[in-house]
Amino acid sequence: MGTWNSRGLRGSALEDMINHSNSVYREKKLALIQKVPTPITPIAIDKETRHITLAYFDQKSTVDYIGAVQGIPVCFDAKECAVTTFPLQNVHEHQVQFMKEFEQQGGIAFIVLYWTAKDEIYYIPFEELYRFWKRMEHGGRKSFTYEEMDHSWKIGRQRDVLVHYLEMIQKDLEIREQSKSSP
Repeated sequence: MGTWNSRGLRGSALEDMINHSNSVYREKKLALIQKVPTPITPIAIDKETRHITLAYFDQKSTVDYIGAVQGIPVCFDAKECAVTTFPLQNVHEHQVQFMKEFEQQGGIAFIVLYWTAKDEIYYIPFEELYRFWKRMEHGGRKSFTYEEMDHSWKIGRQRDVLVHYLEMIQKDLEIREQSKSSP
């Protein structure tokens, strides 16, 4: 369990862009994706403003976002990385387990990863994340690099949709369908 100080927990640029994209998706009736609130226990409250100034996280959260896209259950986590190596410690074991179980139930799980230094956003399918995760568990690298990622999963922008991840979900679905029909 960690603590946070209210000055430090202001939301990221990536989450702001995703939240905006989700609003557009909802308005256009393309998807209904909600930000999952992180449960907290307040420790200190400013008596004048009645704002929480210190709190503890109650429990491990699952993922940042969950919902449905055209009837398909979807969950994902949003991550930012300032360098070209993404530490897998930024994804927690309980999150990987949740995403694995989510996929076993017929949903689609993924990570939206913003490489801030490159100003590029990628869709990391759960299968790719899990491959990196298993490599780490078997004594390999505890991270993956920008270079070793599949760059065909780059998320674009489209007019008022700042993080247009629906295109990547469509690609993910097509790949899954192809692998089912391949001998």
